[in-house]
Amino acid sequence: MRASLPMYDRPDLRGAHHRLWRGVRAALGHGPDTLSHPANPWDDWTAPDLLLSQTCGYPYRARLHGHVTLVATPEHRLPGCPPGHYASVFVARQSDPRSDPVEFAESPFAYNEPLSQSGWAAPATYAADRGFAFIDTRRTGAHVASARAVADGHADLAALDAQTWRLMQRHDPAARHLRVIAMTDPTPALPYITGPDRVPAPLRAALAQAIRTLPAPDRDALGLYGLVTIPAAVYLAVPTPAPPPA
Repeated sequence: MRASLPMYDRPDLRGAHHRLWRGVRAALGHGPDTLSHPANPWDDWTAPDLLLSQTCGYPYRARLHGHVTLVATPEHRLPGCPPGHYASVFVARQSDPRSDPVEFAESPFAYNEPLSQSGWAAPATYAADRGFAFIDTRRTGAHVASARAVADGHADLAALDAQTWRLMQRHDPAARHLRVIAMTDPTPALPYITGPDRVPAPLRAALAQAIRTLPAPDRDALGLYGLVTIPAAVYLAVPTPAPPPA
């Protein structure tokens, strides 16, 4: 049996994540003693003994739907987003005078990976809705790496998960060299999942209790304030653009 919380697994948040998990385990009455930290989150997402993990909306609708069970969606209280939703923020260098993503259509655009809702699907949909596309794309492997690529001048624009951006502003010096120029439409936030044969209600209750009883400094550090139930159909209805050109 395994449990992991890989989507915001920063070293500076591991203590808070492990305290959250201890609360879940105590409320549930069973589960692994500690969270795992897989190098590849797909190892946990597709594991037959998965108890709890967190994925992204794009992997869920593209590959995981029908193979995992939705548990709940986190509430991060992100500006401009309804409960249980998040968005992508477009970040450029502080020194770059451009102020609209369309001005970056032919500039190097950093994205974390093709199956990322916030790193690729949301910004690509934003562009398509406005009649342009990002044609010079650079895959970085992580949101933080995309932000650093812009800060260092290896790319000119990136789209970051708004929760990741909030965490970066607290912990990453590179964020000081960046500014937000636009935001995508909100979509359902990164869902908690369990194995396909598990009943989600006990996990949802245990996770909700663990969040409620988590010390306030940990809740604020994680930006985690509650749970929302969002049906699978809402995740599946989010637009899926063509993959990036590179």
